[in-house]
Amino acid sequence: MATLATVQTNSNSYFEALATAERRAMHSFFDQHVIEDDDLGYFALDEGDYNALPAHLAHRVVHTVHGGLLDEY
Repeated sequence: MATLATVQTNSNSYFEALATAERRAMHSFFDQHVIEDDDLGYFALDEGDYNALPAHLAHRVVHTVHGGLLDEY
């Protein structure tokens, strides 16, 4: 039963992080990533916070939502 609760919590964490990434992406030039974390479950990360995504984060990306704004005219 504890395993089921853990899976459900991780699933909720993933969908919350995905919703956050999708909301942010609509108003950003940068990609939004859903990152898997052993302690937090999943969280959303704005690529604009980093010049290049560090390797320790890049290998934990499970989903990317592309930024919705274009800087081309």
